[in-house]
Amino acid sequence: MRLDAEKAPLTVDNFLRYVNDKHYDGTIIHQVQKNYPMVVLGGAMTPDLKEKTCQNSPVRNEADNGLKNRRGTIAMARRPDVIDSATAMFFINLSDNAVLDYKERSPDRYGYCVFGEVTEGLDVVEHIAQVAVHDTPQATSTPVNVIAIKSVKRLR
Repeated sequence: MRLDAEKAPLTVDNFLRYVNDKHYDGTIIHQVQKNYPMVVLGGAMTPDLKEKTCQNSPVRNEADNGLKNRRGTIAMARRPDVIDSATAMFFINLSDNAVLDYKERSPDRYGYCVFGEVTEGLDVVEHIAQVAVHDTPQATSTPVNVIAIKSVKRLR
């Protein structure tokens, strides 16, 4: 992935703090949305579907930065009713998801902050999008077989 610290400095800093703290190591892809908006979500749950504790405060939502939720971009997930509630959970867009873009400063239209793009391995994410899913008490559209994030490392 290539992160865009120019357009989403707070979000990139937040994400890299979780990377540096090894928060993402051992988490899973816990949701695969096969219908619009098509996304895969990860970075928040352990293989036993327990939410991992986030050590950092929620980051200010920078969804008004001009970046769009287009296929291959990475964005921060947040609570739908609270604009500035993103912590560690992220998603990768598998289609152009304009419904997730910034429109105005209200919780249901503020959008989700794009802070980078997948530069290699989008085919792997697309393969993940094809797996069998089921609903669990913790999340909907959870992969039937665990898809683990072994580690996330900063290359530069």
